[in-house]
Amino acid sequence: MTANSQRFREFKMPDVGEGLTEAEILKWYVAVGDTVTDGQVVCEVETAKAAVELPIPFDGVVHELRFGEGTTVDVGQVIISVDTTPDAGPAEEAPASTAAHAEQSAAESLEAEPEKPRRQAVLVGYGAAPSSTKRRPRKARPGAPARSAVAAAVQAELNGHAAVPAPAPAPVAPAPAPVAPVPAAPAAPAVPVGSRPLAKPPVRKLAKDLGIDLTVVVPTGRDGVVTREDVHAAASAAALAATPEVPEQAVAPAPAPEGVAALAARETRIPVKGVRKATAQAMVASAFTAPHVTEFVTVDVTRTMKLVQKLKDDPDMAGLRVNPLLLVAKALLVAIRRNPDVNAAWDEENQEIVRKDYVNLGIAAATPRGLIVPNIKEAQAKTLPELSRALGELVATAREGKTSPAEMSGGTVTITNVGVFGVDTGTPIINPGESAILAFGAIKLQPWVHKGKVKPRHVTTLALSFDHRLVDGELGSRFLADIAGVLENPQRLITWG
Repeated sequence: MTANSQRFREFKMPDVGEGLTEAEILKWYVAVGDTVTDGQVVCEVETAKAAVELPIPFDGVVHELRFGEGTTVDVGQVIISVDTTPDAGPAEEAPASTAAHAEQSAAESLEAEPEKPRRQAVLVGYGAAPSSTKRRPRKARPGAPARSAVAAAVQAELNGHAAVPAPAPAPVAPAPAPVAPVPAAPAAPAVPVGSRPLAKPPVRKLAKDLGIDLTVVVPTGRDGVVTREDVHAAASAAALAATPEVPEQAVAPAPAPEGVAALAARETRIPVKGVRKATAQAMVASAFTAPHVTEFVTVDVTRTMKLVQKLKDDPDMAGLRVNPLLLVAKALLVAIRRNPDVNAAWDEENQEIVRKDYVNLGIAAATPRGLIVPNIKEAQAKTLPELSRALGELVATAREGKTSPAEMSGGTVTITNVGVFGVDTGTPIINPGESAILAFGAIKLQPWVHKGKVKPRHVTTLALSFDHRLVDGELGSRFLADIAGVLENPQRLITWG
């Protein structure tokens, strides 16, 4: 190992979750030239499960940030390099990096810097120095420029772009002074089929925003690097190709309906990634793997609402958040105690039903990054004050985007509170790996027959979706009826609990 490689330390994207393969850099907390210390948080990344802050494991001065904010990086790629001995003076050369970063850095330097006659630093894994691979110029031959132009036109046609026809060669005429021929631009090197085009991350993002496939863009940068101008040119060519030509003879044509391009200008495309992407994949997998059954029950929760008010005034619950969701969670835990077979999981590989003697109670939480389902570990063993405290911490952490992957794994059953949005009920999809999910609807004053008379009562609707491989209709119905029974008469928390 050279002294220079010992001087520069590289920090790679770690696996911050359970076998996750990539993460998106949300925010850098440091810049090039900043001093960092061991354990200091340098950036925040978002995985498919949560947003996580990454601490640097050594001291020094930030030498390079390899990726910008909003970039998705594979686990194991270098994201930042640190000069651990900044007082030693300027480095002889940039630190060696991985092959993937070397290719990207070479592409950036080739596009950003003009050609220089002097030898440039060679990056490991990318190739020899430019001077050693530079070909000697070929001898000029009659008709060579014309053939180069034809070759460029053919290549552009193959790449899917309309090539500008080369002007016909002018007839040779005597001139008082010969005009030096303008050398034709060298044809862009062809990109091998299946290879990844060379382009800087901003150029890739521009191409993605404009809907341009980089593999069909003719690169004009040095060594086949795609530049911003190439992307804009490809976008302009695509727009021109999509615009129908209007004949000059047409006079005052009838107004045409809005075209696809006009409608596209009024649309917003939101990339599906991170938590939202993982949620979508998990919901699809659950919906088409576990046979869902959903049952509903409407229940009078007037007595539960009175108990909520009493608990708010109870000194033992001072400083704790008391709401109907707390009692719904407690009612579900009591119902699981009475119907333990509900709390199970399906082992597809071993073809077994795994009944669990612990309850990790999931609470679906809507966050700016999408829906997440953290869970309260060992919820069945918690008292009402402990359950209230755990619920409050869970919701606060989720809203701040600080929920860790560990807090979202290992759930057994889930509650989703759709009532906070004024929704009566729904047909919730089971969280993958769990047996059931309970949707808690809005509590509203409704006319209800109570003791033989129609009175205004607090009423809500519960919906229970369960995996029919684990829970049959009888068990699911008893389980839902027990939850409703506790909410209708909260003293059953004592007699049944």
